[in-house]
Amino acid sequence: MQPGDGIPPAPMTPAPMTPAAARERVRIEITGAVQGVGFRPFVARLAQQAGLAGFVRNTGGGVLIEAEGPSSALARFLDRLATEPPRHAVITGREVSRQPPCGERDFTVAPSAAGDPCSATVMADLATCADCLREASDPTDRRFRYPFTTCTQCGPRYSVIEALPYDRARTTLRRFPLCTTCAAEYADPTARRFHAESICCPDCGPHLALWDTTGAVLATREAALTQAASALRAGRIVALKGLGGFQLLADARNEDVVGTLRARKRRPRKPFALMVSDLAAASAVAEVSPTERELLLSPAAPIVLLRRAAGAAVLAPSVAPGSGNLGVMLPTTPLHHLLLWALRFPVVATSGNPGETPIIADEQTALTVLAGVADLFLVHDRPIARAVDDSVARVIAGQPTVLRRARGYAPLPLPFPAVRAPILALGGQQKNAVATGFAGQIFLGPHGGDLDRTESRDAFVRAADRMLALRRLRPMAVACDRHPDYASTRHADTLGLPVVRVPHHLAHALSGMAEHGLDGPLLAATWDGTGYGGDGTVWGGEFLAISPPRYRRAAHLLAFRLPGGEAAVREPRRAALGALHATFGAAGLDMAGLPPVAAFTEAERRVLATMLARNVNAPPTSSAGRLFDAVAALLGLCQRASFEGEAAMALEWAADRAAAPLSLPPAIISGDRPLVVDWRPMLRGLLDARAAGAAPAGLAAGFHAALAAAIVAVARRLGAARVLLTGGCFQNARLTGLAVAGLRTAGVEPFRHRLVPPNDGGLAVGQIAFAARPMIEEKT
Repeated sequence: MQPGDGIPPAPMTPAPMTPAAARERVRIEITGAVQGVGFRPFVARLAQQAGLAGFVRNTGGGVLIEAEGPSSALARFLDRLATEPPRHAVITGREVSRQPPCGERDFTVAPSAAGDPCSATVMADLATCADCLREASDPTDRRFRYPFTTCTQCGPRYSVIEALPYDRARTTLRRFPLCTTCAAEYADPTARRFHAESICCPDCGPHLALWDTTGAVLATREAALTQAASALRAGRIVALKGLGGFQLLADARNEDVVGTLRARKRRPRKPFALMVSDLAAASAVAEVSPTERELLLSPAAPIVLLRRAAGAAVLAPSVAPGSGNLGVMLPTTPLHHLLLWALRFPVVATSGNPGETPIIADEQTALTVLAGVADLFLVHDRPIARAVDDSVARVIAGQPTVLRRARGYAPLPLPFPAVRAPILALGGQQKNAVATGFAGQIFLGPHGGDLDRTESRDAFVRAADRMLALRRLRPMAVACDRHPDYASTRHADTLGLPVVRVPHHLAHALSGMAEHGLDGPLLAATWDGTGYGGDGTVWGGEFLAISPPRYRRAAHLLAFRLPGGEAAVREPRRAALGALHATFGAAGLDMAGLPPVAAFTEAERRVLATMLARNVNAPPTSSAGRLFDAVAALLGLCQRASFEGEAAMALEWAADRAAAPLSLPPAIISGDRPLVVDWRPMLRGLLDARAAGAAPAGLAAGFHAALAAAIVAVARRLGAARVLLTGGCFQNARLTGLAVAGLRTAGVEPFRHRLVPPNDGGLAVGQIAFAARPMIEEKT
């Protein structure tokens, strides 16, 4: 017998019979995160302990239980279901109905029953639990040093699932028939792996192999792991097939190899993530607060952004050049643990892709795409059904905040009662993630990356198709961004469905409202780098007053022009020239003592001055992100950006080094509908202080404080009782923390993202919210 083949396992111990008149039967339908978390074994054990008969099975909507026995035993059973669920289970709904007794004597885990469509929650992949880790490190255990040790509480879930409900027969593990010992564990109600769908061992499960760059096998099993560790010590780059795709590993202490990885990956300055063996190793290179400790050790095991500590001096400078933070994660699988135990030093662990393309999940593709990047390939024969990258999180204002929602978090759902008929949402152009919504829930898929390249767009289309196929959905509509040139928007027009085009910044706001279950009224401070505005201009420093079913642009940052348009996104110096022109007119471009002005030749400045004066290829923007870029350039921190957000990150890092913020003049708030937040007095004050010799760190801190104060001032001016902070700018811990504190002091209740990314990775949630409950813009 193999799990999931339609044959139920051996029945539990028969329940003691009671007279039929004294027996009752209940049917219990449970929804939520109840598949892939050991819920059926939990139910079966409770039933056995209560002396009940019946069955439990997975369904397309969750879990179905029918239990029969004395009424007092049923009452205790129902109470324990609610109060003692497995660690990772989340029950969101429970319906109980009475049924006529059947006279059963046994309680079984019955074969699963599929539904159409499937609304069951797909569990995210879970990091290795303590019990499995002990087994993998115990020489007397039969899973000693086995890289694929898992149980009901950890291991692959989303990355291996091929169809719902969740059973081994519908995962990529179906290719590995269980040995006699594993089959006995699977069927034993007293065993830790009772109905663990990912169960395997060295005799029947996946195995490692080490390949050279041609795919030739150099070693297998334990020897593959040992030789891979030796290669990393020797300064070679190893592509490792992990839980949801390939990672590129290198010795994080070795400047030569880290520099080589940067060159091969075409990633000149964007920080690399680190993997360390344990919490003590993390604390050696970074400061770890209690909340950050919980994040690192959580089942999601994300990359956590931590403040660099003095011990980080052992790391190669190229790991995170110029950064005050380090992205640190702990091992997520037994394979990672075994490798880090062998190495005893931190490794760079970055996504297995060149540039900003999607993570690679297939070893044959990896050989081709990572040719010239990796020196060796540590692979295994368990197929990855769904590629999923590492998640990224940060503690902001004292609370964990997901910045990249992927492994460990996706595709867990959000309750949203307004959505009933199926809707597909396609997200944005950057940090794309797709979502589906139906039956009162929104399912946000994992991070897919930017859609600027052909391979990224192809992966995006596959992700959308497979998300629908997994749940056998036929959407009634597709939601997308209003920007006509986004690849996601263009794809929406090809699907033959009604298309709902959602304003970019409203989608940001609605995503945060959906996460917190908010309705209205509230004020959403929606700050990001770029978004298609309702008036056809580039927005990004918005305050939206939302009172469903209406919303309006209640305020915005003063707009300034970006000479060169899109080129200004890659060159903060251009944004700086636009801000100078808005503040000082043509004279601003003659301030040759300022770093961004000096960064252009005199001839280039003349061309740019003409563009600004004549409004030629110099679109106006209210973007807070571009204002951050401008100030970073003015303080000499970043003139050209090699990755999105580089200038803003440099400005935040500079502010964190300040002993105290330098006070700057406040922004002036004028106008009526909408209000305009004029930041020019702040900029003049910053430049005057710079000319007087003030250090960039204090000025950067002052700039953050002044912007946070502007948010509070607008909230007060508009009489807002609740303010939501949303958009990519609120990945900035300093800005967000200051704004949250200032709002609370002013008696305003602040809200911000925690589980849905505040950046464009959360847009699809807001798009579904809008499509399910459209809103009308009040024109001002």
